[in-house]
Amino acid sequence: MKSHFRYSKQEKRGIFFLLFLIASLQSGFYFINLRSTREKEPYFTVDTLAQAFIDSVKASPAKNDRFKLRPFNPNFITDYRGYVLGITPEELDRLYDFRKTGQYIRTAEEFQTVTQITDALFTQVEPYFKFPSFSNSNKSQSGAADVSIPRDLNSATATDLQQITGIGPVLSSRIIRFRERLGGFMVTEQLLDVYGLDREVAEKAMKMFQVLNAPEIRKINLNKAQVNELTSLVYLNRAIARKIVAYREQLGRYDSIEQLTKIEDFPTERIQRIKLYLAL
Repeated sequence: MKSHFRYSKQEKRGIFFLLFLIASLQSGFYFINLRSTREKEPYFTVDTLAQAFIDSVKASPAKNDRFKLRPFNPNFITDYRGYVLGITPEELDRLYDFRKTGQYIRTAEEFQTVTQITDALFTQVEPYFKFPSFSNSNKSQSGAADVSIPRDLNSATATDLQQITGIGPVLSSRIIRFRERLGGFMVTEQLLDVYGLDREVAEKAMKMFQVLNAPEIRKINLNKAQVNELTSLVYLNRAIARKIVAYREQLGRYDSIEQLTKIEDFPTERIQRIKLYLAL
């Protein structure tokens, strides 16, 4: 056995070099194979199910999520509907001023003349206009048909209001009390501010009842009024009244009533109604 394991120094160096060469080659093959495997495997894998869902959503037609409008009488347009249609507050104010004179818009062209909306906007909103039909049974002496005119909201009784579907004894009495607190409705849209009165029901009521005779009120001077005087206005609570006075004392007199919208927690959505009761 010893004869088989006896090697000279030269043979031992050869065997050691051969083993070193084999180990080096094996190590080289291992690292090369490991590196190629890492290069082939991505850091992130695609979730095929999620990707398929995303592709299907992109391929499907886009849905129209815009507010769907229905035909309406532009004489009774509300602030919200005007906002949806893209009508500016200034254009709405022209309409409201026209309505305060007791007149009614009878054609789409007259609506554009009064509000001064652009031709592009007129083309967009005109299909939704629905004017009241003429009554053939009630004709004047001249033979012309008369338009059915709404009744005065400020003189309507609780019984009159209950003719509207959706308004019962509770809501009708609530409307009357709200009218008394205001000292009379200034604009018909104030029906929307009655607590518990649904918007659709209010819009039906506004077709039958309108402010034909607005009350004469003493406007509150915004640059002089104190907290107690401001809280006499239905739309302002004591906390808001204090902030209005504090804002004036800190920054000086108000240059416009619209500055109130900069006050924290101020009911900006009702600024058009509130400004009816204020003066500078």
